[in-house]
Amino acid sequence: MTEPLDDPQAVARAAAEHIAAATGVERHDIALVLGSGWGGAADLLGETVATIPSTDVPGFAPPAVVGHVGTLRSVRIDGTGKHALVLGARTHLYEGRGVRAVVHGVRTAAAAGVRTLVLTNGCGGLREEWPAGTPVLISDHLNLTATSPIEGANFVDLTDLYAARLRAVAREVDPDLPDGVYVQFRGPHYETPAEVRMAQRLGGDLVGMSTALEAIAAREAGLEVLGISLVTNPAAGISATPLSHAEVIEAGQAAGPRISALLAAVVAKL
Repeated sequence: MTEPLDDPQAVARAAAEHIAAATGVERHDIALVLGSGWGGAADLLGETVATIPSTDVPGFAPPAVVGHVGTLRSVRIDGTGKHALVLGARTHLYEGRGVRAVVHGVRTAAAAGVRTLVLTNGCGGLREEWPAGTPVLISDHLNLTATSPIEGANFVDLTDLYAARLRAVAREVDPDLPDGVYVQFRGPHYETPAEVRMAQRLGGDLVGMSTALEAIAAREAGLEVLGISLVTNPAAGISATPLSHAEVIEAGQAAGPRISALLAAVVAKL
């Protein structure tokens, strides 16, 4: 029987079945969403079993952001016997495709057997002691998108959404990793200085346009979440210069080899 295309879980199952057939890997253990600056980690995890164009997989679309790749990759993680699903095709809320599209990768990962999700991003920093190139563990978030990926009367507990256990594993690799609260805005415009001050007063340390909605969908699916941000620039009002996406890409490229090695070492311990 053909499952309804208006059921997001059905589309996720169809995508997972396609991935299993295309990769020959029946079940993946860990999924990674690699944001700006983090893409090099996929090459360090282990042997790539297969790479699939995202447009071949049900529910996925080409990336709309420069610096993101449009592929899904299956990787056999060195020394663990586990398989990682690297989701290079991230959809952002500001693309206008709806929140279901934003979290489709997460739901596909869950349908593919994944139990641990690693979410990464490039973001603006609200602390002057965190210069561009600083990786920060996400301890919590503020969702300022005015939406949720959860549909219906499904009341999901978000306590310890970003697992303390996984942050402790990351600190086994780098004990000096700081943590902070990530604030997701809708975008695609950058935040105003007033909005940055608001985020600070609400308890935020990092600002960006991804991650929080994906993390919520992951918790709904029963996944354990590790979130890591790369500070690519001081946020508006903190930065002495106007913000630009070129600056984000440049900072990501400069920090790429170091943070990719960090992430690969962390994943090997998960």
